[in-house]
Amino acid sequence: MELTELPLIVTVAWIALPFFVGFSIYLLPQFDRILALSVALISVIYASLLFIVRSPQTLELIDNFGVMLIADPLSGFFILTNALVTLAVLIYCWRSEKTAFFFTQIILLHGSVNAAFLCADFISLYVALEVISIASFLLMTYSRSSRSIWVGLRYLFVSNTAMLFYLVGVALVYQATHSFRFQGLSAAPPEAITLIFLGLLVKGGIFVSGLWLPQTHAEAETPVSAMLSGVVVKTSVLALVRCALLVPEVEPIVRLAGVGTALLGVVFIMFETDSKRLLAFSTMSQLGFILAAPPVAGFYALTHGLVKAALFLVAGSLPSRNFKELNQQPIARSLWLMGAIAAFSISGLPLLAGFGAKTLTMKALLPWQVIAMNIAATGTAIAFAKFIFLPHSNAIKAPEKVKLLWLPITILIGGLFVTNLFYPDAYSLGNIAKAIGTTLLGWLLYLGIIKKLSFKFSRIPEQLEHLIGVMSLSAIGLFLLAMYVNSFEGVG
Repeated sequence: MELTELPLIVTVAWIALPFFVGFSIYLLPQFDRILALSVALISVIYASLLFIVRSPQTLELIDNFGVMLIADPLSGFFILTNALVTLAVLIYCWRSEKTAFFFTQIILLHGSVNAAFLCADFISLYVALEVISIASFLLMTYSRSSRSIWVGLRYLFVSNTAMLFYLVGVALVYQATHSFRFQGLSAAPPEAITLIFLGLLVKGGIFVSGLWLPQTHAEAETPVSAMLSGVVVKTSVLALVRCALLVPEVEPIVRLAGVGTALLGVVFIMFETDSKRLLAFSTMSQLGFILAAPPVAGFYALTHGLVKAALFLVAGSLPSRNFKELNQQPIARSLWLMGAIAAFSISGLPLLAGFGAKTLTMKALLPWQVIAMNIAATGTAIAFAKFIFLPHSNAIKAPEKVKLLWLPITILIGGLFVTNLFYPDAYSLGNIAKAIGTTLLGWLLYLGIIKKLSFKFSRIPEQLEHLIGVMSLSAIGLFLLAMYVNSFEGVG
C-alpha cells in the first residue's frame, strides 16, 4: 500500500519523544547512551518518511492564532541533518566519561532543534529557539571552566537581546494580521520585518550580526562545536528560508543576506590560522549559500551539516589548532584522509554531495548573485585547501583518540557519498569542469599567495559591546531594505 501521508499521531509522538527520553535518562542513567542513540535513529526514520510521503503535513496547534507546524521534504533535509550529526556525536562520545547530564542535554537539544524545523509560525518558533538556547548554554558550559562559562553567558546575552527585538516584531505581525503565521509578513509593516529578521539573523550567525559565532563555536568542546555548527544555527536559517518561500516579497532580503554572509565569511576564513575558528567562520559563509538560493536550501543544508560536523571532530584530534604549526609536522595519514574527504565535499568536487549541492545552488541564483557567489565558492576552495595540503605520513602513528573517530566519521562521510546520488542530473560535463576548475583555482591561489601571507583580522568586532552595537547597525540596514521592498513590492 502506498503511503500518501503520515498519521498525525506519528508526528506528535516523534516531537515529544526526545523530551520524554531526555528526562527519563535521569531515572535510568545506566542506559543514557542507548536511549539517546535510539532517539537519533528514530529521527533518521522519520526524516526518511518525509521524503517518501513528500506531501506536506500541517499540524494546527491553535488555529485561531495561526500557530502551526509543517512537516515536508524541506524540513526533512534539516531533520535528517540533525539526526545524522547527533548520531555521529553520540557515537564519538560513547567511550568518553560524559555523564548522563551531558547526554540528556544532547537529546533535549536534538528534540528542540527538530521542533524548530517544523515551525511555521513565529510564536512556536520563539519557544523552540529559547529551549535550544538553554540546552546549548548547558552544553557549552559542561566543563565548568571560567572560560566556557563566560563564552556561554556571552552567547545567552546576545541571543536573548536578539529575541527581544524578535518578539516586538512578532507582536507587530499579530497586530496587523491577528495571526502568528509566517505568511503574516506579507501584510506586516516594515518595522516588523526588520525586528523579526534581526532576531533570526543574530540567532543564525548571519552576516555581521553573526560575529558572536566564531568565538562561541571555537571555544566549545569538540562534540558541542559539531552540534552547534552542524545543526543548531540552521534553525533560524530554515525559518528565513520558509519566509522567503511563503512570502515572495521578502525573498530579496533573504537572498541579499545570503550573498553578504557568503562573502563576509570567506574573507575571514582565507586568512584564519586557527582551525576551529576557520570552521566557525566557514559556517557563516556556508549559511550564506543556503540563504542565497531558498528553493534548494534543504539539500545544501544537509551536505554542509555533515561536512562541518566531520571537520570539527577531525579538528579536535589534530595535534594543534594552528595551521602554521600543523604545516611544520606531518600528521597521521588516516586522520588527514578524514579531513581531506570532507574538505573535498565542501569545496564542491564531484562524487561527494557537496558537488550536487553547490551545482544546484548556482543554478538557482538570480543574475545579480552569480558573480559574488562564484567568488565565495573560490574562497571556500582556498580556505579548505588548508586541510587538504596538510603534510601527512603513514609513518606517523595516529593518536589514541583517533580510534573514536572512525565510526562517526564513516556515518558523516558515508552520508556525503549516499546523498550524492540524490541529484544525478548535476553530473553534466559543464558542471564537472566548472567545479574542478573553481577548486583548482582556489588551490593555486592558496599555494601561490594565501599560504605565504601573514595577516590577521582584529578580534575587536567580536567583543560583546561591539556585538550589541552591530545589532543596531543591522537593524537600520534591514529597515531600509524593508522600506525598499515595501515601496516596490507592495509589502504592508
